[in-house]
Amino acid sequence: MRFTLGNFTSISLRTGLALTAAAGLAASGLALASSAEAAPAANGLRTAHSCAAATKAGQMACQAVKVTSGASTLARSSGAVDPAAAPSGFGPDDLHAAYNLPTTGGSDATVAIVDAYDDPNAEADLATYRSTYGLPECSTDNGCFSKVGQSGSASSLPSADAGWAEEISLDVDMVSATCPQCHILLVEADSSSMSDLGASVNTAVSLGAKYVSNSYGGGESSSDASYDSSYFDHPGVAITVSAGDSGYGVEYPAGSQYVTSVGGTSLTADSSARGWSESAWDGSGSGCSAYDAKPSWQTDSGCAKRTVADVSAVADPSTGVAVNDTYGGDGGWEVFGGTSVSSPIIASVYALAGTPSSGSTPASFPYGHTSDLNDVTSGSNGSCSTSYLCGGASGYDGPTGLGTPNGLAAFTG
Repeated sequence: MRFTLGNFTSISLRTGLALTAAAGLAASGLALASSAEAAPAANGLRTAHSCAAATKAGQMACQAVKVTSGASTLARSSGAVDPAAAPSGFGPDDLHAAYNLPTTGGSDATVAIVDAYDDPNAEADLATYRSTYGLPECSTDNGCFSKVGQSGSASSLPSADAGWAEEISLDVDMVSATCPQCHILLVEADSSSMSDLGASVNTAVSLGAKYVSNSYGGGESSSDASYDSSYFDHPGVAITVSAGDSGYGVEYPAGSQYVTSVGGTSLTADSSARGWSESAWDGSGSGCSAYDAKPSWQTDSGCAKRTVADVSAVADPSTGVAVNDTYGGDGGWEVFGGTSVSSPIIASVYALAGTPSSGSTPASFPYGHTSDLNDVTSGSNGSCSTSYLCGGASGYDGPTGLGTPNGLAAFTG
């Protein structure tokens, strides 16, 4: 089953409150704030963040953005981006075509998803997604899917949460879409604190995952260096983190020097040789970290510390992806965007590219293969004094990093 998407108008997810929060993010140490539901865009779409904004240092919020009502005025073969259509939004075929990805590979790889709280329906919803798109079974019974709590126990799980359940469904569906033969390890943290989520990253690595996706973020703080060394310094493991969904401004752990920070794009089908075009999504996080040191492989001149992001993939809800979730507020087929989409996609691309060598730094890999990425040169996520930090540009830019996948070469050592 193939779904293609027409040329959509980007949704602005930022209200005045969110813009104010973005401006003061680094100074305050607080997560970006936004209204629960954004005002409708010109095409009538309304969106909402699945998780409440984090309000204190050390607290994280998931980065899933759901289309709650309306439909694009521009049609495509499967209909408009409309949450009432089942399913609507990009599916596996679209992502493979847009990013030149193989449909096989990854059978020996485990992609870990780290999120907070429990999604009781995660495995059943995953089964529906995969059967709908003709993907191979991925279940506990056949050893493809496993779900554990923060300690690594399959029988000791945290309490359930509807918002984070939407995030979990989005994440496991994007792994399935990108790398259908990959195994999926879901690690559910006890809470949305950085300490619990970080401990869950360590659990994922201890259980053998070489690819770990983290679709959450919060405000930067002076504790970030400690978090870096405690949770994210895992040589030979590709750890991806969503760059954020409130426009220009840096969140943690996307600002960690040890992770691949993943920005977001608007993705549309067109008549070009590639068949697709992309621009920077106006909600994608980006900028210059206030605390984290610049890694040696990052050489942009406008930021003395860590620059966000490294690479990117689709994240705009108005060019969103199909997700099946029955535990969240609406239930069933929904359309999602946010850099929660792009992070598990990129983790899965790393998995398709092959196991990183022992002691390597996978976040550095794309910097050695810039010609093997789709350079995104248009769009912006706000205003800033150093233009490439908030706008698409030739070569490196903040919202989209070095670009989006064009095959696997940029994600190998």
